[in-house]
Amino acid sequence: MRKKIVAGNWKMNTNLPQGHELFHEINEYCNTIDLRELSVIIAPPFTHLISLCETDNRCIQLAAQNCSDKTHGAFTGEVSTNMITSSGANYVIIGHSERRKYFGETNEILKNKINLAIESGLQTIYCCGESIDERQQGIHKDIISQQIEKVLYEFDNKQIGKIIVAYEPIWAIGTGETATAEQAQEMHACIRSLVNQKFGEELANSMTIIYGGSCSAKNASELFEMKDVDGGLIGGASLKAQDFIDIINALIKS
Repeated sequence: MRKKIVAGNWKMNTNLPQGHELFHEINEYCNTIDLRELSVIIAPPFTHLISLCETDNRCIQLAAQNCSDKTHGAFTGEVSTNMITSSGANYVIIGHSERRKYFGETNEILKNKINLAIESGLQTIYCCGESIDERQQGIHKDIISQQIEKVLYEFDNKQIGKIIVAYEPIWAIGTGETATAEQAQEMHACIRSLVNQKFGEELANSMTIIYGGSCSAKNASELFEMKDVDGGLIGGASLKAQDFIDIINALIKS
């Protein structure tokens, strides 16, 4: 059975006191539910990681929003995978469309980051997705294929087992637009097929593939009912405790 995951990406939001308040409200709720078949992950700003990892009675997993493709050295402002693990976090988000767009991260850079994350013992949430122009041109599956093949195909079966894929149509991130449940299912099935072609059916069927792109309390249930949608990478809705809790409940009921 595939692990279900709800991950909240806070991006560059919340100062430390605000982050603690939001985290504790969500964590308090998560302590009341059965999390044996569901993981709840929060990716706060780097400044929050250590103190949130030290939270008493924590049942939420912590993720970094990014990592360096270097192990150490004179790289001012960068954060290595070993620094992330030493904070107590277990996950890292790699390849988010905002990192690709605003910071010029290429498939080669992302491949190096994933390799370092795996070596450091981090679970990776690898993001892929197409722009509105690419979808309108009808090449969205080609774009996803490139992002999967040029990055994930570089790893072996053991390494791939430590990677979660997040499909995030760029045109639906922070826009209020969202893929329909059918569009999400089509792309998740495409990703699972690509994994199957390289790594085999067993691994493809066990890989968790989550949806990111204006997933909210209003549309989560419909999205999570799709057979290849195993949860969500939540942006804006993760900054409101009740909205995020409602999304968690939608996944529990799916």
